[in-house]
This record gives sequence, C-alpha cells and structure tokens, in this order.
Amino acid sequence: MIDGLSVTLSQAGPLAVDAAFVVPPGQTLALVGPSGAGKTSLLKAIAGLVPATGRVQIGGALWLDERGAVPAWQRRAGLVMQGGGLFPHLDALGNVMIAQAQRDAAAAQALLAAVQIGGAALRRQPAELSGGEQMRVALARALARDPAVLLLDEPFAAVDRPVRRALAALVAQVRAASAVPMIIVTHDLEDAARIADTCAFIVAGTIVEQGPAAAVLGDPASQLNQWAGS
Repeated sequence: MIDGLSVTLSQAGPLAVDAAFVVPPGQTLALVGPSGAGKTSLLKAIAGLVPATGRVQIGGALWLDERGAVPAWQRRAGLVMQGGGLFPHLDALGNVMIAQAQRDAAAAQALLAAVQIGGAALRRQPAELSGGEQMRVALARALARDPAVLLLDEPFAAVDRPVRRALAALVAQVRAASAVPMIIVTHDLEDAARIADTCAFIVAGTIVEQGPAAAVLGDPASQLNQWAGS
C-alpha cells in the first residue's frame, strides 16, 4: 500500500520557494497560480531534479531531509512535463519501455492500451502523434516507473477543449485505479475542480491558500478565484 506524500520545501533560487502540504494516498492536489509562481520548480524539487532544502517523504521513504537528498533516479516519481517531454527518436512503445526497470514490451503495451494508445500508434514517433496522443504516451511512461507519486505539469495545456476534457477524464480514471497521491499543475480552474481533492494557490513561490478543492474553488472571495477573475 502507498502512503501519502508530505512536503515541506524551501528553495533559494532561481525563484524562492516556500511550500508545505500533504497529499493523502489516492488523492490529488491541484497546484494553481500565475506563470512564474514556482509551480514547475516545486514539482522538479519533489522529483529531485533541482536542489532544495526541507523534507519530502512518501510513506516511509525519505527523499529529502536535513541529512541529504535521494538522487532523482532513485525516487519513484512519475513526472509528466508540459508538452510530454517524449524522446523524439523513440516511438511510443520505446518511450514507455525506456522508463521500465526491466524492459517488458507486453507490459508497456498494456500501459499504452490503458491510456488508449494501440495499433499503428505504438510505432509512431512523437512528431507523428497528436498533442493528446503525446500526453497519453507521457502518462503511460510515468506509470511505467511504478511510481509512488504522480507529478503532472500542465498536462492539458497544448490541446483543445474537447481533448482536454477527455484527457482530464483519463487522468481521473488513472488516479481512481491507483493508490498513489498525485499533484497536477494547472492554470485551468475547471480542470482543478474536475480532478482535484484539494487545491493550493501559489504566488511568488509561496502557497498563500489551500484547502478542499470544492471549498476553495467554490468561494468567490478566495484569493484564487479573485486571481482567476482578474
């Protein structure tokens, strides 16, 4: 069983970050805020891709504390970057297999089938896939790491509204089928309301408001909704 994610992070630069939150098992936190607020930096710090101080704990595993940091390659973080971040020289199947601890084409195909990628698309390179297909492959690749936490950075930003809704539904299904905690960075409050259990509003590297998504997003006087309406 996967336990929850607990984060208390500080980062000096290039953008100062000061954040603390907990994501229980099987729940999703939407991290919302203006461009340059530190959302992506926070995800990368959790994944171990940028230096930070503080504490990151997933269940009984400490990834960061005062004694040091676990290297990124040893952290079971399934990270989906904006745009997908697929390797352009690999096809869809190869992009998923490269994330596996032991290469298993059948298991990779099963993950891709779960995100509705199959047939001829398995052998297409990223440039031959639509934006929505690329994000589906990126999600399958993240799942191939057997992650203890899923970190999604603007996964719907490059697709149109109908595809956004389909991808959001798919992400919700993935979360429902898994016990892992998930953090999704988004500018879209509709996406946050559709997917998240809790919501955190970050401004200039600091979380200024957080709570149950329905309460935060349903309060017109909240700082988050005032920002979104400006």
